[in-house]
Formats: sequence, C-alpha cells, structure tokens
Amino acid sequence: MQDYRSTAPIGIFDSGVGGLTVASRILEALPHERLVYVADQFHVPYGGRPLQEVQGFAGAISAALIECGCKAVVMACNISSAVALEGVRALNPNTVMLGMIGPGACRASRATNNGRIGVLATAGTVQSGAYTRSLRALDPRLTTVEVACPEFVPLVEAGEESSEAAQRAAEQYLAPLREADVDTVILGCTHYPFLTDTLLSVWDGPTYIDPAEQASYELVEQLAGASLLADKTHETEARHLLTTTGDPIAFRQHLDRFLPGALYISDVHGISWNDARLQLSATSR
Repeated sequence: MQDYRSTAPIGIFDSGVGGLTVASRILEALPHERLVYVADQFHVPYGGRPLQEVQGFAGAISAALIECGCKAVVMACNISSAVALEGVRALNPNTVMLGMIGPGACRASRATNNGRIGVLATAGTVQSGAYTRSLRALDPRLTTVEVACPEFVPLVEAGEESSEAAQRAAEQYLAPLREADVDTVILGCTHYPFLTDTLLSVWDGPTYIDPAEQASYELVEQLAGASLLADKTHETEARHLLTTTGDPIAFRQHLDRFLPGALYISDVHGISWNDARLQLSATSR
C-alpha cells in the first residue's frame, strides 16, 4: 500500500543557483515529482564561511523544508552535506535525507583505475575533509588530493564559466591534480558541472564526476524503498516551487541556464530569515 506522503514534494537546497543542477538531475530521474527549492542567496557563497555557521544554515533550511511537508530533503550543497547531513538525519529519522558527498565518493571509487582521485571543491568542503574520509571508508587504498577553488562559484554565478578568467582558474586548480596523476576528478560543488567544458579544454585526461547523477539514483532507491514514489499518473499535475533568500527576479533569470526544460514552475518566491529561522509553510501550499 502506497504511503499517503508519496504526493508530498521533495525539498532541495543550496546556497545559490548551483543546486538547480541537482534539481535537473532529479527531474530527469523522477519527472512526476514535485520540488520545493531553496536558494540561500542571502548567504552565498557558503564555501568560505565558518563550518559551524554553515551547519546552522543547513539545519534551519532542512527544518523549514520538513515543516512545510517535504517527504525528502536533498542537500544539494557539498559543504552542507559535509558538516550537517548526519546531524539533520539523526534528528529526522523518518525523512529521506540525502547529500552529495557519499554519492560523489561512491561514483568516483568505481570510476578510478589507478586509485588516485582528485577533488575540486570550495574551501569549506576541502577544510572539512569529508570527501577524503568518505573515499577512504569505501577503500583505504585510495589516494585523494583536494583542491579549493574559490574563484569558480562567482564565475558561474556571473555566467562567465567559459571566460578567460575561468580558463586561468581551471589551469591553476587542475595543476596539482595533474601533478598527482589522478585519473578521476570529483566536481565537489554544484556549480562546477557548468565548468566541465572549460576543465576539459585544460585537461581532458581524467574522468570528471558530477555527484548529482549518482545522488539522483540513490534518491530513487530510497524513495522506492520507503514506498514514497509519487504515482506517475500525476506527472502533468506537478508544480515546482522555487524560493530564494535573495532577489527573485535575478534568480528567475538563471532558470533557462540552470534548469532547462523544467515544466510547471508555479513561481519564484522571495523568502527571508527571521533570526535563525526560515519560514516556508506559507509559500509552499
């Protein structure tokens, strides 16, 4: 018997528009599901912030998504996944919770041939060491090299992922990975898949891993295991709600690039922080 919660939406959040790449992957795998997306652009980027502060943001957004009725929460943000996923999961054992670190590590561990894996990520994700821990938990023989890429997120947010500045940044960040002879590179931030062409133009030797692809597969498995997959007959009735703590008009301008082909977007709502709380209930119904 199908759980009545199967018609509830899937909550997804990131510090900005990059998490829409994860939403796109999820909609490819689950086109009949409804999404509620939170872009915390008031605090973007998360990458250079203290880890405890990011943990607070991620916990509060997750709580707001669960409070507004989401049946699953996807932390489409690597640093949030690194510092907050386990704590939020422990507080909400009946909600499907998914991050980016585990899926990315899983896919990379299967892709590598020489056991040397590179990670391109924000400074905070690198500081957390989450990818190295996750990869070594899968296989202690794996060697990892993590590189912080502070210039990448601003370049993507500005639509300059193919610019000369992006080329120079890619050359700088890939240099230590090339020197370490890695054969697999994890794109450890949701913005980075937009830089794939630039990265390939600089170095096309390794396999580049987008954690969102594996995360979408795992989400399907977890929802199916909990009997929470929406009935496919409701596909045409799906309505996605996108929200931002920044400027809704500016956010809407990114949709064609970050969420191409998405149907049934009801609106983009502006939401705001009230001290350490985020209120979503009124906009999600």
